[in-house]
Amino acid sequence: MQLGLVGLGKMGFNMRERLREGGHEVIGYDPRPEVTDVPTLTALAEALKPPRVVWVMVPSGPITDTTIKELSQVLSEGDLVIDGGNSRYTEDGPHAKMLGEKGIAFIDAGVSGGVWGLKEGYGLMVGGADADVERAMPIFDTLRPPGPREDGFVHAGPVGAGHFAKMVHNGVEYALMSAYGEGYELLAAEELIKDPQAVYQAWTNGTVVRSWLQQLLAKALKEDPGFSQISGYTEDSGEGRWTVEEAIRLRVPVPGIAASLFARFLSRQDDSPTMKAVSALRNQFGGHAVKRISESG
Repeated sequence: MQLGLVGLGKMGFNMRERLREGGHEVIGYDPRPEVTDVPTLTALAEALKPPRVVWVMVPSGPITDTTIKELSQVLSEGDLVIDGGNSRYTEDGPHAKMLGEKGIAFIDAGVSGGVWGLKEGYGLMVGGADADVERAMPIFDTLRPPGPREDGFVHAGPVGAGHFAKMVHNGVEYALMSAYGEGYELLAAEELIKDPQAVYQAWTNGTVVRSWLQQLLAKALKEDPGFSQISGYTEDSGEGRWTVEEAIRLRVPVPGIAASLFARFLSRQDDSPTMKAVSALRNQFGGHAVKRISESG
């Protein structure tokens, strides 16, 4: 199957390679000349045979919005656009409407797998009309992991459902990573535990907490015991925030996901104003000692 792929970053570049290895003809476009196959989006459209299928794999937000608008101007009736980035699901309806006015179909696809997807395959969560999803199934089947289709691919519902599912997926991921991190810190704090990495390594097989994330933490600890080479500063992609916002809207309690999001915010503070206030209050009501910052800093 022939496919246009816009965005050849860490994910897009590997997806192009996996699809080519699977026998598909992939024509990629990226602003970076060292990785692109064609110089412009117009050239990409001209290189594809109608009816075209174009997968967009660029950062969410304004870049995705601009890319889809530009594609609407160079593609034709009967073509199909797949947004595989981490767009917020509320953006999918407007994108589908804009493309639909020109007879161009739209699918939103949540993609998980990171840099390991080239070898292991990608978990896919898609939203769109049945006919459009069926049309793109050769692409989805090549990208997903081997094995039964349902173990790595889901047609979650109409437009928007794919990105909503991926949003919740990332929220769960936030909570899992925090739990694994807390477990490591507790193990490292206890003198009885001689090697926290060995404990996590032992958990990779047979235990009820084993998972790919847990295996990656064991691997990371082996490569950098004690994490002496990195700081605890942790960014968030936005999907954890969106998950909490949607949980509030739907009145669904997600305390674990919310706590993991706020933990990331806390990681960016050199000295927490909240804990300074707590320390001051303890001193005020109970006369508890506070740790003063010396004049020299």
